Amino acid sequence: MTHDTPDPPAPVQATSDDQLVALWLHGRGRHTRRAYAADAAAFRAAVGTPLRAVTLGALQAFADTLAGRAPASRARALSAVKSLLAFAHRLGYLPFDVGAAVAVPPVKGTLAERILDEAAVHRLLALEPTPRNQVLLRLLYAAGLRVSELCGLTWRDAQPRDGAGQLTVFGKGGKTRVVLLSAGTWAALQGLRGTAAADAPLFRSRKGGALDPSAVGRVVKAAARRAGLDERLSAHWLRHAHASHALDRGAPIHLVQATLGHASVATTGRYLHARPSDSSARYLAV
Repeated sequence: MTHDTPDPPAPVQATSDDQLVALWLHGRGRHTRRAYAADAAAFRAAVGTPLRAVTLGALQAFADTLAGRAPASRARALSAVKSLLAFAHRLGYLPFDVGAAVAVPPVKGTLAERILDEAAVHRLLALEPTPRNQVLLRLLYAAGLRVSELCGLTWRDAQPRDGAGQLTVFGKGGKTRVVLLSAGTWAALQGLRGTAAADAPLFRSRKGGALDPSAVGRVVKAAARRAGLDERLSAHWLRHAHASHALDRGAPIHLVQATLGHASVATTGRYLHARPSDSSARYLAV
């Protein structure tokens, strides 16, 4: 007679809240790690108990303390805490997911406020006096790049293609995509290379390494002031402009999705809702 051997117990993945948080943050982007770590620390300080002892009432009380924040900031903080608790439950660290019972408050869409028109983008580019920075701004817009993607590019990632060129972009979520460049953008980019080696960054810092995202931000802010544009303008606004202008000019939504590296076409579809081409309001006699 044979007896089934019981399965060995699952290995313990985390033995403390600190270790759990470290596992939860592992592999995320630098900015996400910083923001999520701050949200987790604020939550743990507010509840004042180990995560295993957190109750629904404590989580709701923490959510109430966020009421004074801007809606988007409140939603992000609560989403981060819910993510942490869900992760802890999946690892077996928590017996159940207490965060599942708390809804993230809806946030009003403000994307339309952050989309520049084409004339503003062309003015931003035309008024930039530094050739390197002019190409930097042009790539943010023409290729729809995230700042981290731009800073991570090397000359090996830039290859000629059909009289123009292409960029191999390592993007969000560890996904790689290829973005085709126009002949004009490719020529402007090649004008910067000089004798740079294949593994050299496209945009170098003064110290010789890759340009830091904060330095890109300063270039964009200075360009915005020079062009008399909204002082809130960031590099990501040029990515928004790429999506909106491409759709306005008839680019298929799935092509825009692939170029920008969106995980879902629904994300790309936000631009259609932010700048619709028509509205029933225009059909009324008022």
